[in-house]
Amino acid sequence: MGSEKNSPGRTGRRTYGQACPIAHALDMIGERWALLVVRELRLGPRRYADLQAALPSLGPSVLAQRLRDLEAVGVLRRRAQPPPAATRLYELTEWGTELEPVFAALRTWGMRSPVVPLEGDISADTVFLGLRAFFVPRPDDPWSATYRIRLERDVYRVEVTEGELTAVARGETPDPDPADVHVASDYRTLQSVLSHERPLESAIEDGTLTVTGDVDAVRRLVGAVPPR
Repeated sequence: MGSEKNSPGRTGRRTYGQACPIAHALDMIGERWALLVVRELRLGPRRYADLQAALPSLGPSVLAQRLRDLEAVGVLRRRAQPPPAATRLYELTEWGTELEPVFAALRTWGMRSPVVPLEGDISADTVFLGLRAFFVPRPDDPWSATYRIRLERDVYRVEVTEGELTAVARGETPDPDPADVHVASDYRTLQSVLSHERPLESAIEDGTLTVTGDVDAVRRLVGAVPPR
């Protein structure tokens, strides 16, 4: 992509130094781990500790630097979480959310790779980003349901309206939660069920996935994600 040189700006970051929008974009989000940090904010804000847990191979000093870099160029922002937590949250700016088509293109391109197998660990958010990406609407067999899904330390809310996936978000929900169905599992089990590597009934039977409420709604949700 051409040689890099030190940026004349205040941050001292490297730049490709080319008057090209692609080079300019890579100046901002092309550093190692930067896009994966953004990926982990696509479903909602996260604390620093949550990002560390979601990206265990990313060292704390590099994570801190990537957060500073992405904040400096306006991709994300920090805000204070209200008491009693009283901690910082990182969230995408409106401009940062406009990276969504970039992720869609990278996902499609990466899955067609002839040489690199899809192996290694994934994060809990990746499970739900996959659900959002691969969900197939069922206009011929519509159903509506709200799901509260706990995966270890994170809680997600999924909404289906008349067979269309209308919302996927991470974050605590009201108590008592008005969801039609509550699911609790670990992300590896849920991923294996959604990818059809393991039957839903098997996970329920051995207790690695529990359902409170409408089990048929969970079957419909799983069935709306085709095998990959």
